[in-house]
Amino acid sequence: MVAIPRSDYDSFCEDPDPRYPVVLIYGPNRGLVSERIETLLKNTRGKSSDDFTVVTLEGDALASDPGKLSDEARTIGLFGDKRILHVRAGGRSFVEGLKPLLAEPSHETLIAIEAGDLAKNSPLRAACEAAKSAAVIPCYDDDARTIGALIDSSVLRAGLSMDRDAKEVLVSLVGSDRLSTRAEIEKLIFYVGDTKRVTLADVRAVVADTSGLAIDDVLDAASAGDSKAALRALAVARAEGTSPATILNAAIRHLSSLHKMSLQVEAGEDAESVLKRNRVFWRRMDDHKRALRRLGSHSIESALILLGEAELDTRRSSALAETIAERAILSLAERKRKSA
Repeated sequence: MVAIPRSDYDSFCEDPDPRYPVVLIYGPNRGLVSERIETLLKNTRGKSSDDFTVVTLEGDALASDPGKLSDEARTIGLFGDKRILHVRAGGRSFVEGLKPLLAEPSHETLIAIEAGDLAKNSPLRAACEAAKSAAVIPCYDDDARTIGALIDSSVLRAGLSMDRDAKEVLVSLVGSDRLSTRAEIEKLIFYVGDTKRVTLADVRAVVADTSGLAIDDVLDAASAGDSKAALRALAVARAEGTSPATILNAAIRHLSSLHKMSLQVEAGEDAESVLKRNRVFWRRMDDHKRALRRLGSHSIESALILLGEAELDTRRSSALAETIAERAILSLAERKRKSA
């Protein structure tokens, strides 16, 4: 197996090395596996003036006919064209039919294997990793770094700019699968159109689930003691379908986190360091600082009791749930302002 650095996975697919006629692309990120296979096939076809014939084979069928893969790999096209075998691995092992081609590969044929997540002791993965003729490219779930890089490249390619808070929120909202993330980004780019700049408002208008942002706005306004802003944010959250119980539970989690951080600050730690260690989103950092300055741990404890009682009341009287939640949030804002 050729050891490809993780940073070079995409460039290898964009510029395939003909010295490695077998390429295994696998991993839990099905969207990224599909994307890299497609890139590999497209760029292999584009590397020569000769035409390539692409043949798609199912791994489960090859498991029933071990000799078929070798037959296909060593078949010469009717017009002498080169061949790409796109093998889609399934639940059955076809590695016995692959081993002869790993030992004595046909350099006139690329075997591109698409697979899901493979354990280290998987026969297919182990055989390819042990062979000098194979390149192995794992596709892990996207994290904040890779999602951010994907957003940057997509926005740049579209000729747009993006506000920092819009990017940070988008990273936090999309999932770890490449195809679904790319779909959200493309939808956002289409929505922005000719305005040339992606804002936080655009992200909130387009991305599938932004209900958490509306709740954050409620909590941040209440933390700042801004009753009017808290009511406006509460109306937005309700319009987005967020239930009163969800809002109150989020407020309880928020204050529980603040309580822990408040105790750390009261013990002599620097507030900035405490917030960073607890990974508070940078856009909410100032609101958290104000909340920690305005409240001590005892005040937060009494606020938690108030919210807990309100959450219990919403379950007892669902018809009054919205009114109960509104009063609790307003009381929270007033409590914070009076404690300043």
